[in-house]
Amino acid sequence: MQAIETAALNKRFRRVHAVEDVSFQVPYGAVYTLMGPNGAGKTTLIKLLMNLLDPTSGRALVLGGDSSELRGRRLEPIGYISENQKQPEWMTVGAFLGYWRRFYPTWDRDLEDKLVEAFDLPLKQRLRHLSRGARMKAVLISVLAYRPTLIIMDEPLSGLDPLVRDELMATLLEQRGETTVLISSHDLAEIDSFSTHVGYMDRGSLRMSQTMEDVRARFRKVIIKGAVRLTHPAKVPEYWVNFTAEETIARWTETDFSDVTSRGRARQMFGDIQLYSEPVTLREIFLLLARPHRPVQEEEEEPRPRWQADESEAAE
Repeated sequence: MQAIETAALNKRFRRVHAVEDVSFQVPYGAVYTLMGPNGAGKTTLIKLLMNLLDPTSGRALVLGGDSSELRGRRLEPIGYISENQKQPEWMTVGAFLGYWRRFYPTWDRDLEDKLVEAFDLPLKQRLRHLSRGARMKAVLISVLAYRPTLIIMDEPLSGLDPLVRDELMATLLEQRGETTVLISSHDLAEIDSFSTHVGYMDRGSLRMSQTMEDVRARFRKVIIKGAVRLTHPAKVPEYWVNFTAEETIARWTETDFSDVTSRGRARQMFGDIQLYSEPVTLREIFLLLARPHRPVQEEEEEPRPRWQADESEAAE
């Protein structure tokens, strides 16, 4: 059984196919990074998983149950954080945490106190008087304190300074293993080191979904050194990106790397060479997959979800 599993999931908004035939799995205990350009369909996919939108067709299973049934107690083991999530800004931090504490039988008061101290949050300060980073810390505490089985995060780091991003991700990392995480983010540097799986969406379609181990093996920076001056090939393979050659050295990034096969290709093209390779970052992979740049669709919104007064206030 998977923590999240979708099968041929689709969502249309009038003429726009915001999510198109998406099938993927997130294993229990994984940290799954969902990346893609703006308008790729990531937020719509997450709203389908959280039962904030109805799918046009297909199916999504979350923690073993149909996502269309996520309501009430079915939401207790799930934490949800989004970039545009609204908070009751008139509340103090202490009142905010106390409010959520009542809804979750698994709430860990010791963990709450530990996180408040670690984040140096003023319990008597109203949320409206806090910085955006401090408010996001309060939201993260309100999710982590009840030790959810699954946390779904939609651009939680957007607009935060690097120090706050590091603090939030370090705290989330401490929960790794006991909590499954699905995170959509453009701040890939903070996620790179602990993602176990990665997916790439573009124009509504999930164009890649692999383990980080497979992704790091597939995308490699390649350097070759020849015994003599290397001649620039008349046609560079399409999976060789940013190819350059100078004297006896050539470099490129390969999007379909295999040590034996890639070494053979290079020798067939350049003769006797030495080949070295190294992994690329998630950010570099994103840029590779986003090339060539194509305009992306606008994600059209539909009326407010059935069971929410405001979809940005999805239950945590």
